[in-house]
Amino acid sequence: MQMNPNKDTQLCMSLSGRPGNFGLRFHNHLYEQLGLNFYYKAFSSKDLPGAVGGIRALGIRGCGVSMPFKEACIALVDELDESAKAIQSINTIVNTDGHLKAYNTDYIAIAQLLKTHEVPQDSSFALRGSGGMAKAVASALRDGGYRNGLIVARNAVAGRALASSLGFQWLPELGTQRPRMLINVTPIGMAGGAEVDQLAFAADAVDSAETIFDVVAIPSETPLILRGRAQGKRVITGLEVIAIQALEQFVLYTGVRPTEEQFQKAVAFARG
Repeated sequence: MQMNPNKDTQLCMSLSGRPGNFGLRFHNHLYEQLGLNFYYKAFSSKDLPGAVGGIRALGIRGCGVSMPFKEACIALVDELDESAKAIQSINTIVNTDGHLKAYNTDYIAIAQLLKTHEVPQDSSFALRGSGGMAKAVASALRDGGYRNGLIVARNAVAGRALASSLGFQWLPELGTQRPRMLINVTPIGMAGGAEVDQLAFAADAVDSAETIFDVVAIPSETPLILRGRAQGKRVITGLEVIAIQALEQFVLYTGVRPTEEQFQKAVAFARG
């Protein structure tokens, strides 16, 4: 971490319903390794307009935005990058002399992971969730050529809207559907929540799938990922998502892109 902050130290932060330490450790580790005069701190807030106003008023350089603020922040910024405008969901705010521009690096991370894990484009999938992160994931799937998709969401209005906007189907529950890829974009399995020990999909649906993808990052080994691994499935974890999106945020905040080795060391440190 930055051990000698001074009046010129640039602050970055995150806003989350359930703040964690990954981003804080990741960013501060890289600041120290690269000799950058920055410091990063994680926050939550019940006053979102006040929090975003504070970013502008105090000259905070950047802010990572997590659930449940990804859509609510849109009205509070000055400009949307194309990565955020296309899906109406943000996860990053960059402050340049009081001008707040929002981005979505989640989309970048999802698109990259689908390629690196070589998930077949003809895979049928079910995505559980309908919020801001679900928009990023579903958009990356659509843009990546995945056409046979199902949005599973109990919120009929949000679920139908997300599905219809991207050409997918909607169901309130998975039911008897058994797609080749299952993607959880809800808090099910997240540390600190009431559903921490639950599977996001029925056990037999997991067992019949080929690819298991959980965007929950804490813990990275959620019940869904653990069952997928035990069954020998291709798995993509939330830790992978949060690491790549954090890297892209770091570049936006600092203008510096770490080497692959520096990136991997920061991920390892952040997990510790």
